Parts: sequence; C-alpha cells; structure tokens
Amino acid sequence: MSLVELAKLHDVALAQILRGRLQSEGIEAHLFDAGFSGLLGGGFPGIRLMVAAEREDEARELLDLPENQA
Repeated sequence: MSLVELAKLHDVALAQILRGRLQSEGIEAHLFDAGFSGLLGGGFPGIRLMVAAEREDEARELLDLPENQA
C-alpha cells in the first residue's frame, strides 16, 4: 500500500479531527510527524495527513481539499 500526503497541518488538534473524520468514513488515515510538531511548535514543517493512494480522491472530496494541496 502506497501512502500519499493529503495535507500538511500545523495544528495537532485539527490534524486529529481530520484523521477521525476520514476514519469514520472507513478511510484509513495516518498522521506523520505529529509528535515532533507538538514538541517543536511552529518551527517544524508540519504534521502530514496521509492516506492510501487509491483512496486519495475520495478523501480529498470528503474533506473538501483541493487536488495537489500537499
């Protein structure tokens, strides 16, 4: 399974909410770098919200994210 980045976020709570929204619709989602972002604050590039490549379009539509935002 290949993962793609849906969004890069700087708010840990928002990242968790978006991941939960995807998971509630049956789309497995992962947060990369969430621990580092919380420790380093604004100095870190962000939390990466990741999903399987084959579910990317569905996830973007569900979260109303533009194509190629990442």
